[in-house]
Amino acid sequence: MNQKSRDIAVIGAGISGLTMALRLADQGHRVTVIEGSDQLGGLGTFFEHDGRTFEKFYHCMLPSDGPLLALMEDLGLTDQIYWKPSSFAYANQGEIFPLNTPMDLLRFKPLSFLERLRVGFTGAYGRVASDEGLDQMTTAEWLGRLSGKSAFAKFWQPMLEAKFGDRYADVPALWFWTRFNREKGERKGEVKGYVRGGYKCITEQFVRAFAARGVILRMSTPVSRVDLNYDENPIVETDRGEEVFDQIVVTLPWPGFSKTAGENLRAEAKGIDWSIDFVGVINCLYFLKRPLTPHYWVATSEPEFPFDGVIETSTLTDESDRGEGRHVVYLTKYMHRSDARFTISDEEIGRDWLAGLKRQFPDLQDDEIEARYIFRAPFVEPIYTKGFLSRKPPEVLVAGKIYLATTTQVYPTVTSWNGSVIQANRTLAAMADDVVNTPTREMASTAI
Repeated sequence: MNQKSRDIAVIGAGISGLTMALRLADQGHRVTVIEGSDQLGGLGTFFEHDGRTFEKFYHCMLPSDGPLLALMEDLGLTDQIYWKPSSFAYANQGEIFPLNTPMDLLRFKPLSFLERLRVGFTGAYGRVASDEGLDQMTTAEWLGRLSGKSAFAKFWQPMLEAKFGDRYADVPALWFWTRFNREKGERKGEVKGYVRGGYKCITEQFVRAFAARGVILRMSTPVSRVDLNYDENPIVETDRGEEVFDQIVVTLPWPGFSKTAGENLRAEAKGIDWSIDFVGVINCLYFLKRPLTPHYWVATSEPEFPFDGVIETSTLTDESDRGEGRHVVYLTKYMHRSDARFTISDEEIGRDWLAGLKRQFPDLQDDEIEARYIFRAPFVEPIYTKGFLSRKPPEVLVAGKIYLATTTQVYPTVTSWNGSVIQANRTLAAMADDVVNTPTREMASTAI
């Protein structure tokens, strides 16, 4: 037996957990993945419609997503990724304004000519500005200085409120800077990628890779406690009871993990901010019999809309993936899980959101709607606050024993599948540095 081989539990099977499990297995460790739901992929989970699978929450890749694309290559999926041009538009007072080129911005009537110039300057400056100090400055402060108070109130603030509600005012400028440069970093025009067969094919490829490496998958197994036992060994408690591992890697959303972290673990992991909260999302998905818009994303930031964006993913996908003559549109609304709107009935959401969609697209007819589905996720992205770099937890929670690869740590990288792969790589590097001289339980007992 390889003395360096360890029994490692990976808790959570989103993309960060799947990446951790694959890489650790490649290093020769004995890996067990424990997932509370019946699907792999986290926010990349899917549902079936008309014999096909579709994502519950829309996904795409960008050419700048190097770590994610490298993972796809390792999984043998590079040749299954295809790319298409992508565009963004902004809805205002019944009109839709494309916002993809300098000329589009100069024609953007919701802003005065001077405000358009200031917003254009903001975009140009954002590409070359240093990120130094931006974690200690709010996005509202930074954009207000660059674009002016009026342009900020008309243009930037509604989009920030759409993402974070009334908590937008404390979001650090570093969050916006990183997000802007990811979305706008392609000099030859924006393109986005999709994987043939949908994101289900990615998780299926992970399953094949795990089978070849002996990784154990435990599905539908919620974790009730992560802790250290009285011998200070890492333990995971599920309906199977307590299990001891050499090491544990936690990839759960932070609010969920904070509920399962045991007393001994909390006592050992000093200085951790367990109070970091998350924003959630509701997605209302429509299958339509015709295209709704040529744009991938239409921002609907006016308060009369119950949703914040119209995302037509069929602008990026082939008919072979969605079905002949079928067009797929997601309506999305970010909100905290405590918001009363988060728990209203599907029927009410369907009624009110369809009415809002028809206000923006009045020619949409009921007989052009094939089907509707509604999905909710309570934990999508941390609610960032000024100085978040000092709040986010470290990769090493308990040296040699418990590690983290969570969405909470991705910042300032954009929260995405690529960001989660980046975080998994960071955690793997931290584990390699941390455990060089840490014996396994087997080796320790032998020494005794």
